[in-house]
Amino acid sequence: MGREKPRIIIFSGKGGVGKTTAAAATALRCAENGLKTIVISIDIAHSLSDAFQPEIDLHDHNRGQRRQINDNLWIQEVDIQEELDRHWGEVSKYLAALLGKSGITNVLAEELAIIPGMEDVVSLLYINQYYKEKTFDVIVIDCAPTGESLRFVSMPSTLEWYMKKIFKLERNLLKAARPIAKRFTDIPLPEDAYFASIGNLFMRLEGVDEVLLDREVTSVRLVTNAEKMVVRETQRAFMYFCLYGLVVDAIIVNRLFPQSLQDSYLKDWLCTQQRSLKQINEIFDPIPIRKVNILEDEVVGLEMLSKMGAQIYDEIDPSAVMHQDTVYRIDRSEDGFTLRIKLPFVTKDHVDLFQEDGDLVVRIGSFKRHVFMPRVLVGRKPGRASLENSILSVAFPGPA
Repeated sequence: MGREKPRIIIFSGKGGVGKTTAAAATALRCAENGLKTIVISIDIAHSLSDAFQPEIDLHDHNRGQRRQINDNLWIQEVDIQEELDRHWGEVSKYLAALLGKSGITNVLAEELAIIPGMEDVVSLLYINQYYKEKTFDVIVIDCAPTGESLRFVSMPSTLEWYMKKIFKLERNLLKAARPIAKRFTDIPLPEDAYFASIGNLFMRLEGVDEVLLDREVTSVRLVTNAEKMVVRETQRAFMYFCLYGLVVDAIIVNRLFPQSLQDSYLKDWLCTQQRSLKQINEIFDPIPIRKVNILEDEVVGLEMLSKMGAQIYDEIDPSAVMHQDTVYRIDRSEDGFTLRIKLPFVTKDHVDLFQEDGDLVVRIGSFKRHVFMPRVLVGRKPGRASLENSILSVAFPGPA
C-alpha cells in the first residue's frame, strides 16, 4: 500500500462534459505514480470500458467484476442485474411478484423491479468493502450526471433513516398481518427473507457515511466546460455537495481551446470560453481550478488518457486532497435561516447583497461572488449580513 488510508475521489458533472475521461485519466495518473488504483463506474450508461479500449475487451461477459488494465490499475462497471442476483435476490423476487400481479409480463416485471437507487447501494457496498479491506490505495468513482451523483452521496443517510425509523416497525407489522391478509387478497406481502436481505445489506454498508464525510479520505472533483449553461449546473452541484458535507477539492475545466489558436472561425468560442473562465474563478474561488485544453484526438486508450492526466495535474499528486475547507453551510433557527460562506482573504467590512437570475450576488469592495440559492432559500429576501473571521453570514428572516 502506498497510503496509510485509502483515498476516495468522486467525479461528477453534467452529462457530456468529459467526466468519465477525467476520472479515467486521474486513475491512470495515480497508477503511474505507483498507487494501486481502481476506477468504478456507477453510471447506468457505462462508458468507462470505451475510454480504455483497446486495452480491454468490450465483449467481456464479466463486465460487472473488476478487470485489470495494468500492474496498478483496475476498472469496474457495476452491473445491476448481476448484483441483484447476488445481493438483492429476495427483494427483487418480491418486487417482480408484486408487479406481476398488476398484469405486467414476467420479463417486464423483472426489469421494473430494478428500482432507482439500487445501483448506488451496490456501488457503496463495493466502496465500503474496498476501503475496509484496504484493497486499493485509491478508489476513483465515476458518477452518473449531477442529479444522480447527489442521490448517490445522500443514499447512506436515507438508508439509515429508513432502518432506524421504518424497518423494524414495518417488519413486525407485516409479520402479524401476513396470515390475516392472505385470507382477503392474493396480492403478495414481503416474506421475512425480504427484510433479512435488506438488513444484511445495511450491515455491510455500516460506516460508509463516515468514510464519505472523512475529509482526509473523500473529496469531490467537478468536471465542467467553459459554457454558461454547464457552469450553472456545476454551480448547483457545488452547492449541494457542500450542503451534504462533502468537500469539493477541485474544479476541472475541460475542452478549452488553446489561446495560441488563431482561427477566425473559433474567435467567438475563444471569447466565450475566456468570459466563462473568469466567471468560474469568481464563483469557485478559492477552490483550485484545473484547466484542460482540447486534445488533438478523442481521449481513448492509455496514451491519450495519460496526456489528459498530465494536463490536469502537471506536477501535482492526483491522489492528494487539493482543498479541505467547507465553503457553504446553512443553519436553521426559529427566526429563519443563516447562510454562511467562507471567503478567505476578504477583509473589507462593507458588504453589498443583491439577487440576480436566482443567485445571491455578494459584493465586498472589488470582490464579487455568485452564490447558487438552494430551494429552501428561493423567494426569501436576504437580511442582515456580517463578515467575521473570513466567514460571511447572511440572514434570511421569516418562519423556517
